[in-house]
Amino acid sequence: MARPLPAAVSLSVLALSAGLLTASPAQADTGAITGLAGKCLDVAGANSADGTPVQLYDCNGTGAQQWTVGTDGTVRALGKCLDVTGDSTADGAKVQLWTCSGGANQKWTVTAAHDIVNPQADKCLDVTDNNSANATRIQIWSCSGGANQKWNAPAAGGGTTDPSAPMAVAPYLYNGWGSPPNPTTITQATGVKWFTLAFVLSNGYCNPQWDGSRALTGGVDQRTINTVRANGGDVIPSFGGYSGNKLESSCSSAGELAAAYQKVVNAYGLKAIDIDIEADAYSSATVQQRTVDALKTVKANNPGLKVYITQGTGQSGPDTSLINRAASSGLTVDAWAIMPFDFGGAGQNMGNLTTQAAEGLKNALKNAYHYSDDQAYRDMGISSMNGVTDNNETVTVNDFRTILAYAQTHHLARLTFWSANRDRPCTGGPADSCSGVSQSDWDYTRVFAGYTG
Repeated sequence: MARPLPAAVSLSVLALSAGLLTASPAQADTGAITGLAGKCLDVAGANSADGTPVQLYDCNGTGAQQWTVGTDGTVRALGKCLDVTGDSTADGAKVQLWTCSGGANQKWTVTAAHDIVNPQADKCLDVTDNNSANATRIQIWSCSGGANQKWNAPAAGGGTTDPSAPMAVAPYLYNGWGSPPNPTTITQATGVKWFTLAFVLSNGYCNPQWDGSRALTGGVDQRTINTVRANGGDVIPSFGGYSGNKLESSCSSAGELAAAYQKVVNAYGLKAIDIDIEADAYSSATVQQRTVDALKTVKANNPGLKVYITQGTGQSGPDTSLINRAASSGLTVDAWAIMPFDFGGAGQNMGNLTTQAAEGLKNALKNAYHYSDDQAYRDMGISSMNGVTDNNETVTVNDFRTILAYAQTHHLARLTFWSANRDRPCTGGPADSCSGVSQSDWDYTRVFAGYTG
């Protein structure tokens, strides 16, 4: 798959309970409810008066953002209940704080799909106009699966509904040239805290370095990792990409390759790695097998480490040789991600083509691993490209919404894109540092920030 240098990379509601029980401290949990752009469900002005608007706002840890989800169906803050104004069931009815009355307009179901549903109206808690600005009012609306209706809430029986989504959404960030963005800026604007840091390559021998030339520690990449972790997130180093010398090709054996991977894992105490299989590392059967065997060793030696494999795809799905080789060798990974772009020219609906290719990936995983549909989807990822691709396709913000809805529906394990560097409008900066479309900074990241797993 062609890429702009240095490489385009990797990249229905289910009700929990039909009965209503009386809430008690043992049957409820309290915490923030986060939604669109990583922002919090908030009582305006921390005012407990009846009729106070409920809104979206930057998370700040105050009592106005501490919600108790009870098994009696209520969602409470400041001693009062989340309430649909006027007992309305209409689309657009605003949500407010009100004295708890036991009414149907104060009953909510937090679903496994991360919707918060008012059963009386059969409608979802919704951020008005999909607007992530502070003080945007919250309403009810017909459930659509959109990011503005997805919430991470405390569970009525304790715990939360969101164990893995923060790691799943990790845009690629590249420090190799140009004007890489500050991850703090992106996190503050979108709530996204994880980044896939590209690329770990060979220095010509079986020795891992950033871009094959920058030391693993002490430089700009180390500083980026420190910054991301200071913001409460973490990084997923990506090995490979389209350009440069690949460890997978430079190392002469699976044992040497596993040791090279392990050197990076040890350098940062990693929770996850991404293997971006392109060029020779994708086409060579020898290199494929070396990679599979090395990853088996790494997984065995690092319990809990997540391993993602990212590869190109056609419109009907990816080449299945690597997937089949991994399955026959006994390697399971945490996500097989496809890069659904470079399909061949402008004027195509890239959102629809992405979901079509993803269905091909699902079928490949079913065939190789004998998974059910649900198992296959949960072992999948999508690594898109934002804006204008090197084949002159345009992946729009709305296409990202299509991809997000697909990922939400099927609970994909990974949702990312190349790249955070490109998630801003073009102003004459260096190549591949902007999207090529009309947008505001971080619009694409904001969409995927709504992913709840």
